[in-house]
Amino acid sequence: MTMLTTMLAVSRRVEHVDTDASGVVHFARYPSLLETAALENLDRLGVGLAVLSEAGLDLAVTELAVRYLTPARFLDRVSVEIGVEHVGAVRFRLSGAVLRAPDATPLVTGTLTFCAVDRATGAASALPGRLKDLLKECRHHAAAG
Repeated sequence: MTMLTTMLAVSRRVEHVDTDASGVVHFARYPSLLETAALENLDRLGVGLAVLSEAGLDLAVTELAVRYLTPARFLDRVSVEIGVEHVGAVRFRLSGAVLRAPDATPLVTGTLTFCAVDRATGAASALPGRLKDLLKECRHHAAAG
């Protein structure tokens, strides 16, 4: 398995801004963590938002599903793992998990479906070939691993 076609975990420390008054991570922060892990991996693979922008495209989240298991708290370290679940003509779906580090306690699981969007018109657009190929390679390597 090569690093180039593997989605890598993204580590973060829970900051005060992530929490409510009791020091528990607010539910709305978890989707942001999943999205950040996805976008950081796309950047690392060379098919991130800047590259898509040059091609006149944006990514829009069209579906989000989150399952909350146990809360994270202020100053916890979390690891956000992401993987490719599906690659279609204009959409791709990533699944992920937010885990408490270092014991890997699952905090949240979720899926994000992204759609390529033409920046000028806002209409759905075909995924660029390189993005589509890299996502399929990531999915293949994860399934083989």
